[in-house]
Amino acid sequence: MQQETSDPNTASATFAAGCFWGVEHFFSDVPGVLSTAVGYTGGTTRNPTYQQVSRGNTGHAEAVHLQYDPNQISYETLVRLFFKMHDPTTRNRQGPDVGSQYRSAVFYNTDSQKQTAQAVIRQLTAERAFAGGIVTQVAPAVTFWRAEEYHQQYFKKTPGRSCHIDFCPTMLE
Repeated sequence: MQQETSDPNTASATFAAGCFWGVEHFFSDVPGVLSTAVGYTGGTTRNPTYQQVSRGNTGHAEAVHLQYDPNQISYETLVRLFFKMHDPTTRNRQGPDVGSQYRSAVFYNTDSQKQTAQAVIRQLTAERAFAGGIVTQVAPAVTFWRAEEYHQQYFKKTPGRSCHIDFCPTMLE
């Protein structure tokens, strides 16, 4: 697992929910999220490139690593937003993007984060919040490899692009 920051006012979370451009854009607008970075995690290739990951044979997922202020937003709220902003019932696919690099995953840093993610999944399953079963992977955070710079804040750099994520402000309510 990755180590949590020693600053008590900052914590980190890592989520994979399809193409990382939209996931980052979504989380960057969440109050309490201090910073975001897109990259690759959960695979076996050291320091992978976008080209390697997009071929689907590195084991990595496109993911977003974020720093947040736990005094402003809880990890549970971030997990609930994660489930609200993508389809956790499709294995290795989000929208038009297909492959294990587009899987739904929560990469936890602490046992508390693991327990929180699993509890949210249990609750959503019991509530039948989704028509299909939740296939989201809950796995320990391993090395997060920052993606190439042109991928960082992609939607802020290239407005008007399409995405599998609904950026409607009511998503944050």
